[in-house]
Amino acid sequence: MKQSPQDKNLEGMLRSGRLVAGGFLGTDTRRPEDIIAEDAAVLRRLGYNASQVAARMQDLRDLARPALGTWIQVDEVLQVKSEDYKGVIVCPWPHEGRYEKRITTAQRLDTGQSISWSDLNIHFVRDHGFFEGRGAFFRIEPDELIKVIFNG
Repeated sequence: MKQSPQDKNLEGMLRSGRLVAGGFLGTDTRRPEDIIAEDAAVLRRLGYNASQVAARMQDLRDLARPALGTWIQVDEVLQVKSEDYKGVIVCPWPHEGRYEKRITTAQRLDTGQSISWSDLNIHFVRDHGFFEGRGAFFRIEPDELIKVIFNG
């Protein structure tokens, strides 16, 4: 299917390094809508949706935020920490959206697996179903994220 002018502009912004080095699509040659659809299929297969995943990411970020840079134990198998960096980053979608440069890391104590995300990633997942393209610095593999942040 042919891309609309709006979709072409969005893809150009996501591929561009103007907002973030390397862009939000990384080396991925898929169109953004295909990335979103494939990641949504992974979530469905695992019994989750983007809203649930983003809510858990935000809850974990909110738990870690007051302890800035210190691990906080969430439960018997999960710990989180949050680190702030100066500045904000904007969402490339055509709407108002400015997000603090904050990185949250969750680590499973039973497996040692860890995963990190930014505040912008939370927005991307919640509002756009977007986990970024393969090869992007902050690409999150949905199945890996779920293994880490959900007990089970």
